[in-house]
Amino acid sequence: MTYCCGILVQEGLVMIADTRTNAGLDNISTFRKLHVFEQPGKRVMMIATAGNLSITQNVVSLVTEGLENPETGETETLSNVPSMFAAAQLLGRAIRKVRDTVGDNLQSSQLSFDVTMLFGGQIAGRRLRLFMIYAAGNFIEATDDTPYLQIGEHKYGKPVLDRAVTFKSEIFDALKLGLVSMDSTMRSNLSVGLPIDMGMLRRDELSLEINSRIDNTDGYFHELRDRWSIALRQAHQNIPPPPYGRTRS
Repeated sequence: MTYCCGILVQEGLVMIADTRTNAGLDNISTFRKLHVFEQPGKRVMMIATAGNLSITQNVVSLVTEGLENPETGETETLSNVPSMFAAAQLLGRAIRKVRDTVGDNLQSSQLSFDVTMLFGGQIAGRRLRLFMIYAAGNFIEATDDTPYLQIGEHKYGKPVLDRAVTFKSEIFDALKLGLVSMDSTMRSNLSVGLPIDMGMLRRDELSLEINSRIDNTDGYFHELRDRWSIALRQAHQNIPPPPYGRTRS
């Protein structure tokens, strides 16, 4: 299992992904799920992946090494597509190609074709965008009204983002809320865990401001977890008790 989120605000884009994968209780490993493609001054793209690890690695390899565009006959990669929309289409084609290659074998082994991706970034002269790409290769896009997208084990971290994130949120607030969302997920689901990879891109800067990993020694993340727990306890203690049942004196 995994948890990844992407938050698109007025100032820029934040993407966060955990690194834990498991194939059973006794087979837990760490794999990078946030993949960064950066040509400073020209384009920055980030892909966060959830699902079957072999499928996601195949898809990332295809869009890195190249895939033929059926309309133009040209080989496309993330380094030469003209727009973020075209890049999202390329990822969709790569997912479908992998499905055509391994789908029958997975089905015969009673395994599902399990993959979803978050894809965000900006190309020079184009606008900053964030997409969610499904196993069928189709995709949706984040908007001003819905400025964040999640994949994987998203239900525990969703309430935090629902209540606090808007398109006008400051970018470091978006990063902080994304980390709170990740912490909420980690506390409720042991299959999501450290280290956490994160990337932050300011609109039109075309170079990542943050591209780093949080591990168990990170002091800020430990403080964030403790402060959030304390704040939640104080919040519910400050709410008056329910006026139901026996009359309270």
